[in-house]
Amino acid sequence: MGTGRDEFDLSGRVAVVTGGSRGLGREMVLGFARHGADVVIASRKLDGCQALAKEVEGETGRRALPVACHVGRWADCDMLFETTYREFGRADVLVNNAGMSPLYPSLQECSEELFDKVLAVNLRGPFRLTALFGARMAETYGGSIINVSSVAAVQPSPVEIPYGAAKAGLNNLTLGTARAFGPKVRVNCIMPGPFMTDISKAWDLEAFAENAKRSIPLGRGGEPGEVVAAALYFASDASSYTTGAVLKIDGGAAYAPA
Repeated sequence: MGTGRDEFDLSGRVAVVTGGSRGLGREMVLGFARHGADVVIASRKLDGCQALAKEVEGETGRRALPVACHVGRWADCDMLFETTYREFGRADVLVNNAGMSPLYPSLQECSEELFDKVLAVNLRGPFRLTALFGARMAETYGGSIINVSSVAAVQPSPVEIPYGAAKAGLNNLTLGTARAFGPKVRVNCIMPGPFMTDISKAWDLEAFAENAKRSIPLGRGGEPGEVVAAALYFASDASSYTTGAVLKIDGGAAYAPA
């Protein structure tokens, strides 16, 4: 029986992570590089991608390519795909992690622009990237696509309804594309609950901690690093018989999806 390191080995592979410069995306980028992968770090702001790329290369010696990409724009998705194959000649892992959930004053005051932007970033972009990378992976070396959804997909609060609807669509996209691109490409989904990433700095942390003790069985929010093992599992050969799966990582906060 092999070691955990061998099972999660990504040597010689290329992993593309959207929303890759911060939060859960940053942790996945570092996890992939520490297990041997070269990485493409994509995010709207190039400077954040460049800073992480420098950190990755300094720590791991793996190649890290920063790319400015707004996944809500169809043309940017095409550019990310073309850049990856031009620079590396392959992609073995795609993580659709970029997301956004801007606040709105009320449902009736949620603007068409806000609604469209939320759907574009959280669903349309992952659809386009999965279509492009999935088709090429299926034609060549195979690969793994990991979508990052949210427990809002199955248990949305009133302040995140467009976001929850988009993430429910992403869960559905996971199942459909697992069928479309099998058997050479596996498509799975991580469905996180509340994580203490940079976004949590905007929260009332004292109120959150009190609520977590009552409503989350594990009594707290997740730490960013706690998503890495799941990402490595889905990215590597350890999950060779897993596709179309939606894995809830939320401390038990949400009910199991139907």
